[in-house]
Amino acid sequence: MENGPKHDILWAPWRMAYIKSEKKEEPTPVQVAPGGDPSCFICQAAADVEHGCERLVVGRGETTLTLLNRYPYNNGHLLITPKRHLSRLEMLTSEERLELADEIAYWVARIETKMNAEGFNVGLNLGRVAGAGLPGHLHWHVVPRWNGDANFMTTVCSAKSIPQALEAAWETLKRD
Repeated sequence: MENGPKHDILWAPWRMAYIKSEKKEEPTPVQVAPGGDPSCFICQAAADVEHGCERLVVGRGETTLTLLNRYPYNNGHLLITPKRHLSRLEMLTSEERLELADEIAYWVARIETKMNAEGFNVGLNLGRVAGAGLPGHLHWHVVPRWNGDANFMTTVCSAKSIPQALEAAWETLKRD
């Protein structure tokens, strides 16, 4: 007889690259904007208007960029970020703050319409100790939720499944 909870096994092979810190092959690096970080995937995506799908960019604003999280917590998990490489909230201009708030509202409504999301986790991790995987470039997480999903950032549960490939989510959410 087995001790402890029984767990279902669901395969999510795209998460292994994150676990092992492997880099998924990305398009050829491009020249980033002045003040940008050439090693930052967000700065690269902001500068590369030719490879939106490969870089998972679903929308571009005047001062912001929206892309799918390559290692999503849930289907349709977005990162909404200023194009400029900034690590602190007080570094944002008034224009950037307003556009970030507008973009978060836009994408929540779009995901509700396109993916029938029933709720959202929206958040920002400031600093590595707060959970920021990329502490040098501010980015807000928009994580769609559905009744009965396996929860946000699961640590203890019996199963977790993301039913849609990133490419299909990009096709569904990209800004027209």
